[in-house]
Amino acid sequence: MNKNLIRLLKDLCLIPGLSGYEDQVRSYIKKELSSDGIPSKSDILGNLIATLEGSRNKPSVMLFTHMDQLGFIVKKIESNGLIRFERLGGVPEKALVSQEVVVIANDGKLYEGIISNKSHHATDLEEKYKVIPYKYLFIDMGFENEQEVDEVGIKIGSPITYAPKAKQMGPNKFSGTAIDDRAGCAVVIETAKKIKNIKDRPTVHIVFSVQEEFNLRGSLPVAQVLKPDIAMQIDLILANDTPDMISQGNVKLGGGPGMSLYSFHGRGTLNGVIPHPNLVNHFDKIANQLSIPLQRTANTGVLTDLSYIQLVNGGVASIDVGFPMRYSHSSLEVCDLRDLDNLINLLESAIVKIDKNFILTRDNL
Repeated sequence: MNKNLIRLLKDLCLIPGLSGYEDQVRSYIKKELSSDGIPSKSDILGNLIATLEGSRNKPSVMLFTHMDQLGFIVKKIESNGLIRFERLGGVPEKALVSQEVVVIANDGKLYEGIISNKSHHATDLEEKYKVIPYKYLFIDMGFENEQEVDEVGIKIGSPITYAPKAKQMGPNKFSGTAIDDRAGCAVVIETAKKIKNIKDRPTVHIVFSVQEEFNLRGSLPVAQVLKPDIAMQIDLILANDTPDMISQGNVKLGGGPGMSLYSFHGRGTLNGVIPHPNLVNHFDKIANQLSIPLQRTANTGVLTDLSYIQLVNGGVASIDVGFPMRYSHSSLEVCDLRDLDNLINLLESAIVKIDKNFILTRDNL
C-alpha cells in the first residue's frame, strides 16, 4: 500500500477548506509540491497552478481537481449565542441534525459545535419522520450570549464545515471528511511527482481549483489563461455497491478507478460532460495495457467544473476520471485506497503516452 498516499489523504481530510476559504489546503499542497521540487503559484481566486514543461509538439494537458469542500456560512448570531447558518454547496438536509461541525474564527482558530436536533421526548408524532429544513436548525457551540461569540472572532459570514475526521477502515477502505475531493488532491499530487522527471511527455498543467462546490466556475480563469488542449478532471465516481445504490450502476469500491461517459446536472443547471471519444479510447487502451480495471459510469445529478472548462476558448478535449466513493456530500465519505493507487498509475501512463499524433478533432471518427 502507498504509505505516502495514506499520509496525504489523512492530512488533507483534516484541514477545513470551505469553498472560498481554501487557503490552508492550498498552503499544504504548495509545500508538498515544493518539497519534491515542483514550484507552484496561485491566482487571484486562490487556484494553485504548477506547470511541468514538456514537448511543445504534443497537446498540452490540464490535470485538475478541486480543493474546496461544501459546508455552511454563519447567517445570524442569536442573543443566547446560538448560530443560524446558510448552506454552501449541495449539503443534504436529511443528514444535518446532531452533526459535529467546526466554525472558523477570524484568526483561523476552530471552534467546535453541534447542529441541533429537537429533543426526542418533545417531538410530536407527525415530526418524527420529517426532514427538518436547515433554516429551522441552529448550531450550539456552548456560548452563553452573542457577545461571547463576537469576542472569539466569529462573525456573520464565518465559514463552517463538518468536523474534520480521517481514518483507515480495514486494510483498504478509508473514511474521511471531504474525501470529495481531498482524495483527488492526493492523487494529483502523487501523479505530479511521478511525471515531473519524465522528459518525453506533453506539457502538463497541474491545477488545484477553488469554489467547485459553490458554483463550479472557480477554475475557469485558469483554463482561460493556460489554454490547454486536453483537460482531465479528477473527482469522485458514485459507487453503486450498497443496497440503496444498486440500481444506479455497476461501480464498486475496490473495482478500479472510474471513467464518466455521461454527466448531466438535471436540477436547474443545464450542463454536463460527454467526454471526447479519443480520450475515452485512450484511457481504455492504457487501462488494458496496465491490466487496471477501468469502471464506467453514466449519471444524471452529477456535475463537475469540467462542464465549464470544456467550453473555454475554441473548446477543450475533456474527460472526467476518478475514484469510486460512497455517501457523497455526507459528513463522512468512504473510498478504497487501491482505487486511488490504480488511478495514479493510470493517469501517469495516460498522460505520458499522449503523443504528437493524438487527434483532438472529431473528424477521424
